[in-house]
Amino acid sequence: MIGLPHFLVLAGVLFSIAVAGIFLNRKNLIVLLMCIELMLLAVNFNFVAFSRFFGDLDGQIFVFFILTVAAAESAIGLAILVVLFRERRGIDVESLNRLRG
Repeated sequence: MIGLPHFLVLAGVLFSIAVAGIFLNRKNLIVLLMCIELMLLAVNFNFVAFSRFFGDLDGQIFVFFILTVAAAESAIGLAILVVLFRERRGIDVESLNRLRG
């Protein structure tokens, strides 16, 4: 039977992959956004695992709010990327430090 430690190890592996993706890839902004989403997925996995382990639905309800915020963050982030790509013809992270307002 799969228990709570198995879920926590899987969530830890997902979170570690996301952190490694952020630190290893600092040029592609789309991959950075995907790594942030993977981090949120790992946290959601922990919420669902603990919610199931304790027999309480609060963690699963909280996951829906996190998924809503993550969807909004992805939509806004991709919209900003489209605008940056149209203006600069590239989305290299190193070139984004030249943004002056």
